[in-house]
Amino acid sequence: MDSQTYLNREQDRFIAELMDFVRIPSVSAKPENIPDVLDAAHWVARRLTQAGAEHAEVMPTAGHPVVLADWLHAGPDKPTILIYGHFDVQPAEPFDLWTSPPFQPEIRDGRLWGRGASDDKGGMLIPILACEALLQTTGKLPVNVRFFFEGQEEIGSPDLPPFVAAHAERLKADMIFSADGLQWAPGQPQIVQALKGLVSLEIVVRGPRSDQHSGMVGGGIANPALALAQILASLRREDGLITVEGFYDDVIPLSPEARADIARIPFKDADLLAETGAPATWTEPGYTAAEGIFARPTLDVNGLTSGWQGAGTKTVLPAEARAKITCRLVAAQNPERIFEAIQAHVARHTPPGVTVEVLRNPGRADPFLVPAGHNASAIAAQVLEDIYATKPLHTRVGGSIPVMTTLLDTLGVHAVMFGFSHGDENLHAPDEFFRLDEFRRGQTAYVRLLERLGD
Repeated sequence: MDSQTYLNREQDRFIAELMDFVRIPSVSAKPENIPDVLDAAHWVARRLTQAGAEHAEVMPTAGHPVVLADWLHAGPDKPTILIYGHFDVQPAEPFDLWTSPPFQPEIRDGRLWGRGASDDKGGMLIPILACEALLQTTGKLPVNVRFFFEGQEEIGSPDLPPFVAAHAERLKADMIFSADGLQWAPGQPQIVQALKGLVSLEIVVRGPRSDQHSGMVGGGIANPALALAQILASLRREDGLITVEGFYDDVIPLSPEARADIARIPFKDADLLAETGAPATWTEPGYTAAEGIFARPTLDVNGLTSGWQGAGTKTVLPAEARAKITCRLVAAQNPERIFEAIQAHVARHTPPGVTVEVLRNPGRADPFLVPAGHNASAIAAQVLEDIYATKPLHTRVGGSIPVMTTLLDTLGVHAVMFGFSHGDENLHAPDEFFRLDEFRRGQTAYVRLLERLGD
């Protein structure tokens, strides 16, 4: 029996196992789910052992755990690859917007619905199943393989840098492939060449010691909500240019080749507007909307809080106003330098009568850019072209995977995103799903990737 016959024969079992995996509410952001994240880690370790991997171990960090395993019997003349993924998931709220409960997975229309089905439980299970198929049918793997699965990606992998540094020898590899990744569309593969970095912060403006009667004190003391609005308005021009001093200093300009790659992506402004319901595109001057999303830095207000939020009117002058902000960064911006630049800008643009504090939120990611001619990317592209019968697009992604730069900094290896989710699968939203035909296709792709690397 060959590996593809084995995969076909066992597919029903694999889908049932994925459903069991999705039932574990491994939400890393919520303290009440800490035991569930640990349960998911033990599920992964057991499944790796069942597949034939060795030394599967749930390892502690300062926060959520990591699972390591390996199979290292291909010989010293064969490459060692590291496969990465994550078993934690986003919170599922609001629950009432789900067609079926998020942790009671269902199959409908050839799709498995449930929180984490696509991001990243389905994705990270795929290479485990591919290795099982090869071990069961040939008794060996074509290359040496290490597995590295984490339980804190959805909160920014805060404890991964010291963990990776402490276990660098056990993670050492010639190539790294991330099972957390996307294809462009069903039937259209992609090779992701860059990910954006991330810095998260909060601006807190304070005035009186408590909310005040706006008729009694309004006009006599400053209003923190209005002061915050003035500060926020100072961060960007109306045309979209970010005005924070020094914000663009370290940005590597887009080369003509990079802009040509983006122009080849089948991205239409009309589709963006139809998908989002926005009335018009709005991006940095001199760049297309696609370039803005994929390859230029951003500064976005994610949330505003101040004063009375209930129904009707309550005539208060609020004591405090807050804004949550994130910046998506591109090579070679540094999250710490960007935070300091915003902090200094806010200090310069704070109106009189209020005090302001800029707080750094947990979670950070450096931007990630794969160099041209990267050998592992070229091999992955060949496999994707074989599997999809069409050349992959060369794209960039506006999101962040913090561990990518951690692995690069510690191990000196650029990872390749080799995952089979799609952007329309509601990855962080209600009604998340995973296409089961892509679940199966990914298994074939990983078998062929391992075989290609072994050759």
